[in-house]
Amino acid sequence: MNFSATYRYFFLQLNDVFIYLLRIELIVMQKPKYFSLLILCFLVFTTSVKAQFGFSHEVGVIAGPVAFQSDYGVRGDFKTNSGNTGYGIGLIHYLNFSYKAECNCYTPETYFNDHFKLRSELSYNKTELQHFGKWVDKSRTSLIANQLRGMRGSTSVTNIGMQLEYFPLSIRDFTSTIGSWAPFVSLGGQFSFYDPEAYSTLGELDTPLTTPVKYLGATTNQGGTVWSIVSSIGTRYKLTELSDLMVDLRVQYYFSNWVDGLNPDPKVYTENKANDWNVWFNVGYIYYLQ
Repeated sequence: MNFSATYRYFFLQLNDVFIYLLRIELIVMQKPKYFSLLILCFLVFTTSVKAQFGFSHEVGVIAGPVAFQSDYGVRGDFKTNSGNTGYGIGLIHYLNFSYKAECNCYTPETYFNDHFKLRSELSYNKTELQHFGKWVDKSRTSLIANQLRGMRGSTSVTNIGMQLEYFPLSIRDFTSTIGSWAPFVSLGGQFSFYDPEAYSTLGELDTPLTTPVKYLGATTNQGGTVWSIVSSIGTRYKLTELSDLMVDLRVQYYFSNWVDGLNPDPKVYTENKANDWNVWFNVGYIYYLQ
């Protein structure tokens, strides 16, 4: 098998998929000024991948439900967590330090090479948001309850970043054994472009008729950028010699409370002092390019 030609083919296909995903997100966000920055980040990413001689590469796709934890609803409330759930999709790339693609052989055996992989990711998630919980129960008929029930929102987030994954079991043993499992944990960071939307079914937001006092002056439809910390736990299953299935549960904590478009004064409303974050359960397919 000509591994070099195979690698080039799959990498070109991956380029096309990445660019297509970027175009979709830019249309949704309608913010052309982000296009050049996203393309720049992607070019840096692909250039760094091509430059990593001595390691093997893996590419994959992930998808699954995203539970967005925001200023909508009641934190810790089951209806809020289940109701404010959207979807996420992503493209991922791995540097596999345990194997050399150029010689079709293993790298020198070290603990790092046999237990760590570097994951790069471009992902997108979108969640529709509204208030759930006791304050919007049907039994409540006050003006504030009606205003809360009328509030709606959504947020779309595009992420690009890296995670270092740690495998407590041997990566070499997993790679050579079809039907085996490889649990892992990871930690990393991401840079995100977010695009929130907040509105009310009662009329224009930010007026005393449609908006509770708590949210007056605390809503926005303006997008922005934010850094975040990402951590996950999951496992791989060796499907074939050159492919794996993966599941993982990920937590992403943003360094901003504006990602959902709401940000009540945290000094007054301490229940909303935490920044936005999400939990993403995803299933993925990974292909080895070696």
